[in-house]
Amino acid sequence: MTKEERALKKFFERLKIEGQKAAAGRVLLSEPFLGDPNFTQSVVILVRHDKEGSVGFTINQPSLTWINEILDDFPQIDAPVYIGGPVSNESLFYIHKIPELSNSIKILEGLYWGGDFPELKQMIAEGKVDPKDILFLVGYSGWESGQLKGELEQHSWIVSDIGSNEVFTSNKNNLWQELLKRESEAFGIISNFPEDPSLN
Repeated sequence: MTKEERALKKFFERLKIEGQKAAAGRVLLSEPFLGDPNFTQSVVILVRHDKEGSVGFTINQPSLTWINEILDDFPQIDAPVYIGGPVSNESLFYIHKIPELSNSIKILEGLYWGGDFPELKQMIAEGKVDPKDILFLVGYSGWESGQLKGELEQHSWIVSDIGSNEVFTSNKNNLWQELLKRESEAFGIISNFPEDPSLN
């Protein structure tokens, strides 16, 4: 790490709010210098957080693939597939705003995880699902019991809140920056740092 990177890292760490509380329905914003390329400028929504561990999905990394390109028997819907995380990246998941979908798990007001897959397909085939109301994701992020708490103590993440409409915003490229700016003016300044500080 260069002298400039160390200085920026120290500056950023001074901004941290101690005792951040993770919870289902909240989001994790990766700190700008997080070394893991899987989470560069990531917004990860937690869908489960309990004593057994945590599960979340990155919601701002769309792929170049559409759902009908990976599922041949799926009804037509203009919806891209997102890179939800590095774990189980051959499995498909979905979060949505369809409260009537059976067996869905409520994450926060107006936002749900999973649900009956055959029923979802039928609803899409009947034109009852707006593509703007669902995110298809391949893979997820998982933390064992206590692991996420340790990462928060190491200042790898900033915990923030998000509304269900923001999860489905079309402006995914700026979502990480916008949520950081909401936390404080100082976070907003840091959100403009390049991924490689040596290029600044």
